[in-house]
Amino acid sequence: MSQSMIDLPSRLLRNLEPWRDAAHWRIAFSGGLDSTVLLHLLADLAKTESLPAISAIHIHHGLQAAADAWPAHCQSVCDALGVPLQVVRVKVQPGASLERAAREARYAAFTSLIGTGDLLLTGQHRDDQAETLLFRLMRGAGVRGLSAMPTQRPLGQGTLLRPLLDVTRAELQAYAGAHQLRWIEDPSNEDRQFSRNYLRHQVLPRLAERWPQAQTSMARSAAHLREAQGLLDELAQIDLAQAATPGEFQWLGLPSLELAPLATLSAARQRNALSHWLEPLTRLPDTDHWSGWTSVCDAASDASPVWRLADGELHRSAGRIWWLSGDWLHAPALGAEWHDPSTALHLPNNGRVMFSGQTPVGPLQIRYRQGGEVMHLEERGHRDLKRLLNERAVPAFVRGRLPLLFRGAELLAVANLPGLDGQGPHGWKLHWQPTDEDQGLR
Repeated sequence: MSQSMIDLPSRLLRNLEPWRDAAHWRIAFSGGLDSTVLLHLLADLAKTESLPAISAIHIHHGLQAAADAWPAHCQSVCDALGVPLQVVRVKVQPGASLERAAREARYAAFTSLIGTGDLLLTGQHRDDQAETLLFRLMRGAGVRGLSAMPTQRPLGQGTLLRPLLDVTRAELQAYAGAHQLRWIEDPSNEDRQFSRNYLRHQVLPRLAERWPQAQTSMARSAAHLREAQGLLDELAQIDLAQAATPGEFQWLGLPSLELAPLATLSAARQRNALSHWLEPLTRLPDTDHWSGWTSVCDAASDASPVWRLADGELHRSAGRIWWLSGDWLHAPALGAEWHDPSTALHLPNNGRVMFSGQTPVGPLQIRYRQGGEVMHLEERGHRDLKRLLNERAVPAFVRGRLPLLFRGAELLAVANLPGLDGQGPHGWKLHWQPTDEDQGLR
């Protein structure tokens, strides 16, 4: 038995030391070599160490006939070790990449299962890190992608941790052999049509023949790139702090940035800051698609350009850029009669409106701008609504969905716009809550 294998439990325990007070340790247990060794190590350590509660989760994708037997195998392994097991069946959405679709389904399940303060432990190791780096290099990834797999990251209400990233596959195989462990050999792992399998079986062995320390070196490079990405993230936070000034339309509840501070940055710093800002909101565009950002910046000052991304749209209006998703991408339905102004009126695809103060007498109706509307103001007489909206620099994307209160043909109020939203400081006011949903956070 090699010294590195003897040290494996202590190395694992050292990597887990910061998480000894976690609420629960959950092991992502596929039944393969990596997770089987991880499960065995933890169950063994639990006999002599005071650890959080340990349990396992097996995700059943149902993608191949052989997989139907895997939950039973996982159950028998967990029963023998005295570890509770939860089997979760997921539906993998069809798409261009089966690998990616299965991963997304798997992590969506993990996210839903991880409780506050829980730790999800996965079995990826140093060889997996090298595969990830090469795979992303072939796809033209940037610094973030080439930093490969982080040791830890937030997951749902808890944290995902990869405690074996400094361990090789050979060390795991030696441990499994010494302890006579049984594990599942996934037939798809031999299918060379999958990119990762091709790298694992065809490319990495050839690299190791010429450079025996290749995987160690690649893991070190990934660590350097993670550090570089950390510096880029810090720079993005500095740049975004300059642009995250509050505007007049905070009540819209939309993520937005002031454009002028961003426009003074170099193109590379703009992309870095914007990527950092967009990352929680949408899948990020590839390099070629960033021309959409250039179009947003270079459009005429009186234009309202739109950049369509995977999960929403970036709009430029009123000197800011705005992130729109969900209901904001759907036109509001036609106007509605407001039969009971004492209660809020829900507007399809457009939140709700309500009164404060004494409600005006009816019959009342909420409509949306069609063009040509005129409003009577006590001190100014009749004014075009378009001009009034221009004076207040209302963002273009808001104008068509601002609730307008009519009594017959008379425009009484425009929701939320001071001076247009009701009858003075002691009268009634029309309030609009644009949407009740989460603004695009995925």
